[in-house]
Amino acid sequence: MLELTGLTKRYGEVVALDGVSLTARAGRLLGFLGPNGSGKTTTMRAVFGLVQLDAGEVRWHGGPITAAQRRRFGYMPEQRGLYPRMPCGPQLRYLARLHGMARAEAEAAARRWLDELGLGERFDDAVSQLSHGNQQRVQLASALVHDPELLVLDEPFSGLDPLGVAAMSEVLRERAAQGATVVFSSHQLDLVEELCEDVVIVAGGRDRLAGTLEQVRASSEHRRAEIRLTGGRALTPPPDIEVLDVREGVARLRVPTDLDAKELLDRLAPEGGVERFALQPPSLSQVFRDVVGASVRDLEAAVDTEAAS
Repeated sequence: MLELTGLTKRYGEVVALDGVSLTARAGRLLGFLGPNGSGKTTTMRAVFGLVQLDAGEVRWHGGPITAAQRRRFGYMPEQRGLYPRMPCGPQLRYLARLHGMARAEAEAAARRWLDELGLGERFDDAVSQLSHGNQQRVQLASALVHDPELLVLDEPFSGLDPLGVAAMSEVLRERAAQGATVVFSSHQLDLVEELCEDVVIVAGGRDRLAGTLEQVRASSEHRRAEIRLTGGRALTPPPDIEVLDVREGVARLRVPTDLDAKELLDRLAPEGGVERFALQPPSLSQVFRDVVGASVRDLEAAVDTEAAS
């Protein structure tokens, strides 16, 4: 289990981390979410000792991380961390050797992961000869080649086509199923919702919301309703109910959590005639927007208070 407690980091006047805490458990995928500049990358780098923290602790299985334990970690940075002119296979073999694997074992692991990710025929090709998406696959292979116990990935799905997304998703599921701890950041919230059991949302250098996916969705003050009236009649919702969109006659609404289904139906369709109706927790995307929006308002209020004083 990976535990981060009260991570704090300043760069001059800029506060990158302001007490970030999270827990990632073995055998589960944790989606680490936040807007650009929220502190995600700094947090991930701190796990590997690449950032000198001002305060806070990074612990693995309840204790400080040793050099030997860190060699059992895998890291995929958002920016390319590979040698562009070096062939894919020898590069993976070299990285595996740095993690302590014997030469034959490293060779086998390099070939295995390139095959697994659909790049077996590119073993001797330089990384620079590959497409952006295939470079991303090699980058993932470099994080996996030594069979890590902890996998930390910064925007791993960036630039991948649907086949690449599917392949990488399957690899992450398999790693978690085999007992690894997997943490990844992504702006593709529908993908996080599909893959992850646990979620942490950060904004302004702080962790704003954390829990299982179900807990995070249930924490919202709003739910999502879908309704279609018979005969294609237009819906005119009350002022306190927000229309998110209307597609093919189905209106998607944002409604208060304390509004039960019967009351909602009575208010939306007092004359009856409903073809379709559903009421469910908000999507992760909606929760994310709510949390990030609230953090921005909190920051603006703090700045105004400081200016007034």
